[in-house]
Formats: sequence, structure tokens, C-alpha cells
Amino acid sequence: MRWVIVGAGAVGGVVGGRLAAAGQDVVLVARGAHLDALRRDGLALHSPEGRQTLRLPAVGAVTEHEWCPGDVAVLAVKGMDTPDVLRPLATVAPPETPVLCLQNGVANECAALRVFPNVYGVWVILPATHLAPGVVVAHSAPTPGGLDLGRVPGGVDDTAKALAAGLREAGFASEARADIMRWKYAKLLTNLGNAIQALCGPDAEGIDTVDALLRTEAADVLRVAGIDVATEAEEAERRKGLLAIKPVEGTPRGGGSSWQSLARGTGTVEADYLNGEIVLLGRLHGVATPANELVRQLVNRAAREGTRPGALTPTQFLSLLP
Repeated sequence: MRWVIVGAGAVGGVVGGRLAAAGQDVVLVARGAHLDALRRDGLALHSPEGRQTLRLPAVGAVTEHEWCPGDVAVLAVKGMDTPDVLRPLATVAPPETPVLCLQNGVANECAALRVFPNVYGVWVILPATHLAPGVVVAHSAPTPGGLDLGRVPGGVDDTAKALAAGLREAGFASEARADIMRWKYAKLLTNLGNAIQALCGPDAEGIDTVDALLRTEAADVLRVAGIDVATEAEEAERRKGLLAIKPVEGTPRGGGSSWQSLARGTGTVEADYLNGEIVLLGRLHGVATPANELVRQLVNRAAREGTRPGALTPTQFLSLLP
């Protein structure tokens, strides 16, 4: 089994690096200065346990990799980039290639199912950072994170079991689950706060109030839509003892994926596939979602305009709500 990590950023880079360090076959797909650094200097993987540099094959696009039976396409790009990956991937990868959606949100799996029959969702609990080309940081040790997975739309097969076993060999907590999308919707609720964290900063006073408002809207929408979601008790039990966040020399723990997008000035964030998912469901089912719509608009504007994290306060956000 060869893991082709499509999007070797924070999560993808940590997963690819840990797999390679465990002796598994890994290819990284990256772009720009990050790709140049990977090719020149290797992947620098930092963690509370130390630093290591891994020399791995790195390509600039899925079409540059020679796909073979036994390859696994691990999608680790953000939701807005998924269609741009799937179109070329479908022209070069064998149709039976397993596609592992190592991503936030719940739209990537359906997009992948349009072109590949063997799609697997992943419940990602992995605190990781990517701010400098060629460098990824895992903030938890000894277990870097949890990566439960399952076949989409449901079920567990031999491939799911093999993928979970490979991830466990690399040090991750990973179980094969028949109901993986219930868990991905639960993670979606957690990720609704990514945008407000990026706008206000992770430690802003009053941010918990906004986060609770976003989740309340989402819970109402999911209930009306009839979508089954893993309960808070289930998630709490699964997360118990999973992570141990520790200092990493030279890399303070910042914010999540959207915070990092603003910090790096990428020009885009994935809010349309997080808060925007709730907005979409609200429009389909006649449920108002003003807080999720406002935070979606504001963080997209911040990304376009190059606004740094922390430019807004939670109080200012609440004052803008209709």
C-alpha cells in the first residue's frame, strides 16, 4: 500500500510524515514554495518528541505521479480545492483507487463518490500547524491524533480495516467505523468555530459565546434536516485521553486551519464548506442561520483582503448580527 498525500500541509504533512517514519511508502503532493522546500530540504516534522527530516518523493500535481494498483489517494486539501483535485485524479488513477477524505466538512465524500466508487471518510482530531514551507508541526504526543474512518455512505470493509491498521502503525488512534458520517457531522459542529477564531484570535474574550451561537444554529438545522449526528457524550468518550498537547520548541500553538490560512495569507479559507454547509442546509429546510452566514461572509472577505487574524472582536461580531 502506497499513501499518496494530496495536500501535504498541516494535517496531510503530519500524517504523511508519521507514515513514512513508520516505514510505510508515501508520496507527497504539494505546490509552490512548500513543494520547493520539500524537494530541496525534505519534510521537517516537528513534535513534542523532537524534530526529524524525512526525504520523501514530492510532486506538484496528481498527474505527475504514476498511479498503480495499491495506491491510496489521501485527500488533505481544503474543501474548496477538492473539485480541482478530483477532476485530474480521475484521469490518471485506476477507478478502484481508494479515496480517503482526510478533510473537514461533509461535502468532500459526496464529491469523490461522483468519480470514484471506493470512498472513505475520516473523523480528524489532529492538532497540527503549517506556517513555513517544508515544515509541519504535530502538537500532541505520544499520540499525534485520532483518525477514525469508514466507508461512505456506510460500512466497514477490508480496505477500511487495512487503512486504520496502517494509521495505527504510524502512532495514530484509528478505528474503522460503519457510521463514519455521523462522526463527521459531529466534527463539523466543532469546526464551525474555525472562522470566528481566525477573525478574532483563538484567545479572544467572548469567543465562546459566538461559538455556542454558531453551534446552536447548526444543531437546529441538522435536527430539522433529519441528519444523524454522533452525540456529545459519544465524542467525549472517544476523545478521552486521546490528545496530550505539549510545547513544541520554536512553534507556539496558534489557531486552527482557518486561522493558519489567514496567518499565511493564502487568500482563501474553507468557511463555505463549514459554516456554509449549515447555511446551505438552513436554506434547503427553511431554518434561519444568520450567525453562520455572517461569519462565512466576514472570514471570506478577510482572506481576500489579506486581513491578519484577530482584526475583529467577538463583541463587534455580535453587533453586526441582524
